[in-house]
Amino acid sequence: MISIAEAERYYAGADAVHDFDHVLRVLALAERIGSAEGADMEIIRAAALLHDAGREQAEAQRIDHAAFAADRARKILAGHPKAKVEAVVHAIAAHRFRTGPEPSTLDAQVLFDADKLDAIGAVGVARAFAYGGAHGQRLWAPIETVNVDRWAKEGDDPHNHTPVHEFVVKLSRLKERLFTATGLSIAEERHATMVAFFERLDAEVRGER
Repeated sequence: MISIAEAERYYAGADAVHDFDHVLRVLALAERIGSAEGADMEIIRAAALLHDAGREQAEAQRIDHAAFAADRARKILAGHPKAKVEAVVHAIAAHRFRTGPEPSTLDAQVLFDADKLDAIGAVGVARAFAYGGAHGQRLWAPIETVNVDRWAKEGDDPHNHTPVHEFVVKLSRLKERLFTATGLSIAEERHATMVAFFERLDAEVRGER
């Protein structure tokens, strides 16, 4: 439905956390999961390649980037069979962690899992600190001071957010949100790697290691 070369042009100017390298990592994971789970690989590839298309424009307008990318994908893929296009659109619209809709098809669940897997493990740690550095965040905060219940009610506090906050309120919870058996299998080691890193960081900052 769309090639890698065709998709890359929609990511010009993207930040290091959501650039085309991220898209290619998600594509590789989606192909691995989709193949194992019996998903429609044509839909999987198109959805992975376009899932963050125009993200920087959406954020500048303060609108849901998933909905924005889904609408953009519908236009980009116009001319392809409508059922396939709408399957891609749903997968993209449903790939966010914080907002709906829920991924209701296998193809959408594969994209969701692939995108979340790129947010954990060693790559996930690197992305959290890349984002934090780009936004002037502090390097560290005591894990025990991060109040998940307050975050759930009030949302992010951009003035006090750190990579540690991102780990506690989002990244540490991603494994339990995955849908596919293959995704969950991949997540086990990535989750453990990430947890070990933040535990080590906490100990080093305190001078304990």
